[in-house]
Amino acid sequence: MKKNIILLGPPGAGKGTVGSKLSELWGLLLISSGDLLREHLKKGTDSGIRAKKYMDRGELVPDDIVVAMVAKEMSKPLCARGVIMDGFPRTLSQAAMLDRIFDSEDEVRVIYLEADDDFLVNRLSLRRVCDSCGKIYHLVNLPPKREGLCDLCGGKLVQRDDDREEIIRRRLEVYRKLTAPLIEYYRDKEILSVVPGNGRLEDTINEIKKIVKW
Repeated sequence: MKKNIILLGPPGAGKGTVGSKLSELWGLLLISSGDLLREHLKKGTDSGIRAKKYMDRGELVPDDIVVAMVAKEMSKPLCARGVIMDGFPRTLSQAAMLDRIFDSEDEVRVIYLEADDDFLVNRLSLRRVCDSCGKIYHLVNLPPKREGLCDLCGGKLVQRDDDREEIIRRRLEVYRKLTAPLIEYYRDKEILSVVPGNGRLEDTINEIKKIVKW
């Protein structure tokens, strides 16, 4: 039986950071739909080119593009024990598709990281990403040792286009309209737990460990 975690929450709630820690803790592959999209964009694949115009506007990428990427990733041998999903599903139709990908015997738990808009805008607008290795920093909470340079590889730290305030606000509007209904979808399935997404990472992980006792 595979063990699977779905991390829900608005942009900036910490799904990627929390997912990385849980991946290390439980030895499950972390699948980030955002990372997959950016990888395809960087490689210039057909899917990446199609997705770019939506990402640049802070809109959700169409289901057919995202689902194909995620399904291919989940078919890898590394996913044999289960996965941690970060940023997928984002719509009810994607959730229905994911239900069909999971085996009927799989255990699935959904963690919703909750945070208000002002906190999210502050966190995302101060986020910086290494343009070489992809490591994420925060100018206040997790600054680099050398200003503007990655601690790991020395690459240049940049602000993603979708981390600018006007784009963040638009992303949050899209989230509330299309993604928030997933909360009720998974609550009805009785597999949803709500965890604060605006506290210390250690506290968030400890809270999740109390809920998911693997």
